Amino acid sequence: MANVLKDEKKQQIIALGRLGWSLRKIQETTRVRRETISAYLRGAGVEIWPPGRWKREGKAKPAIQVITGSEAAKPAIPESGGQLNFNPNPDPENLSAKGKAKATSKPAIAVITDFGVGLSGQEPENSRGTGSASTCAPYREIIELGLSRDRNARAIWQDLVSDHGFRGGYQSVRRFAYKLRGAQVLPARAVIHTAPGEEGQVDYGSGPMVREAQSGKYRRTRLFVLTLGYSRKAVRLLSFRSSTRIWAELHEKAFRRLGGAPRILVLDNLREGVLVPDIYDATLNPLYRDVLAHYGAVALPCRIQDPDRKGKVERSVGHAKNTPLKGQRFESLEQAQAYLDRWETNWADTRIHGTTKRQVAAMFAEEKPTLLPLPVEPFRYYQYGERVVHLDGCVEVEAAYYGLPPGWIGRGVKVQWDELCVRILDPKTGLLLREHIRQKRGWYRIQPEDHPQRTPFVWCSCSAAPAEWAPMSVHFATLFIASRAKWACGASWAFFLSPKSMASLPSMKLARQPSRWACTNTVSCVATLSVVRKPPSVCARSIP
Repeated sequence: MANVLKDEKKQQIIALGRLGWSLRKIQETTRVRRETISAYLRGAGVEIWPPGRWKREGKAKPAIQVITGSEAAKPAIPESGGQLNFNPNPDPENLSAKGKAKATSKPAIAVITDFGVGLSGQEPENSRGTGSASTCAPYREIIELGLSRDRNARAIWQDLVSDHGFRGGYQSVRRFAYKLRGAQVLPARAVIHTAPGEEGQVDYGSGPMVREAQSGKYRRTRLFVLTLGYSRKAVRLLSFRSSTRIWAELHEKAFRRLGGAPRILVLDNLREGVLVPDIYDATLNPLYRDVLAHYGAVALPCRIQDPDRKGKVERSVGHAKNTPLKGQRFESLEQAQAYLDRWETNWADTRIHGTTKRQVAAMFAEEKPTLLPLPVEPFRYYQYGERVVHLDGCVEVEAAYYGLPPGWIGRGVKVQWDELCVRILDPKTGLLLREHIRQKRGWYRIQPEDHPQRTPFVWCSCSAAPAEWAPMSVHFATLFIASRAKWACGASWAFFLSPKSMASLPSMKLARQPSRWACTNTVSCVATLSVVRKPPSVCARSIP
């Protein structure tokens, strides 16, 4: 196999280069050498950033340091004439009163993120016993019921506000839930920063239990989530089943809800999107690839067993499973989707995200103008498969037959079909070989240039008929050979037949009509027979 990248990989590299990614970053993402990447980018006319360009354009300002709740409060460093005192045990007698006052400064104020419970493993000091009772005490049974269903403090607080008119804050519910079950320590994760409109991440998750109308039983649904990398705006859709077409249709619904499409979609190696996972050059599902191309996006599959690459959508799936859908059951899919959409609007979009420290809806308002515009027409879906060309030069698609150019007999081809047409593609290059209009079952569709220039003939001779046979010659005045409707021609057959053997011919059905014999071959021919008496002689037969 030649060391040449597939067209999907080339388009992926070119798309990343147009986004302004450096060669090193593209190499780490696609696992392709920088020399190869630069060659493809130069061929496509994409500008390549030289090394050190970011230094000449100026350094970015440092980010403001935020102390999260997972870090213990640390005292401030005392001032000592502009120099740091590295003596771990200073003499208290040598310190002035002013220095002692500075050495005993107040601890830094911690910022609590919106990921549910505290991260430090210790209860805040202001939550310890005071003289006043907690505002959550009247709702203790409801909070205990939510904790028994493994729901987090934020989901319980949202239910209390929406359903029970709770006036307290989230921190009150969080502290009360902490007293009931204790703290949870979350592992640290790296944060991947992306430009507005550049990247989106998609994944499946398990949805709530919903009653199916056909069976009347509760079934587990599938939760489709698309999360934008910059604003963390997510679109969550529910479905009972999953297939390649359903997976692509969910993408279209998500794009239309967002009002645009991101340029890159990071996905897992699920069968609906990736046919053959590979660390260097994965094979995408052709229908999924064409749907993304219709919207101008490029798929970027993750490496095998590397879920952290799409951690934003993983967190969005977990957020929906643990907050609004945990322990819920619905009577219909429409009811479940309406409940999820209402929660998305009222709570998910209005929350302050724990990583960006900004509101999701405000950041999405900045990102929406940078998304790719939607096409005028939606994607026209098709089915696809592989076929082997028959001996007559046709392939079968749903009991109908479609012709190919000469030279493809016995070889495999790729076929795409929908309600209107059938497209036959080269399996290696993907070029269109033939495109036909859909035919009925049993019908054929062959273009005139695919017919052979002439029909070959095979001549044979027969010995004289036995004496007991009635001498007769059957002349086919008109014979149309329709071998799967590929050739249509006229030919003459002359041979001797016995009256007793006419009705027992294996390939014909004979019916006596006035002054002629009518022959109808149900397999390959339709002919009209004329009976003319002639003396026995050698028979010459032409077989088209």
